[in-house]
Amino acid sequence: MDDRTILSRISDLVDEEHRLRNHAQQVENSTDEDRTRLRELEESLDQCWDLLRRRRAARQAGSDPDTAGTRSVNEVEKYLQ
Repeated sequence: MDDRTILSRISDLVDEEHRLRNHAQQVENSTDEDRTRLRELEESLDQCWDLLRRRRAARQAGSDPDTAGTRSVNEVEKYLQ
């Protein structure tokens, strides 16, 4: 997956997240299904941003960015900064 594809995926995920959040505000109550989907979106966004950062770092270090793969949700979410 190249940077352009990752950025496009991020844009799609953000659009869906905004739609869900707007819907939740309009109905003043979100369903368990909506909350679950929002959590999934947040996790997917974190994975995409992590992959993009690692690809850019590899490129800057003179390495092949295509060697960077998507890390698991657990690994990305539990990462200590």
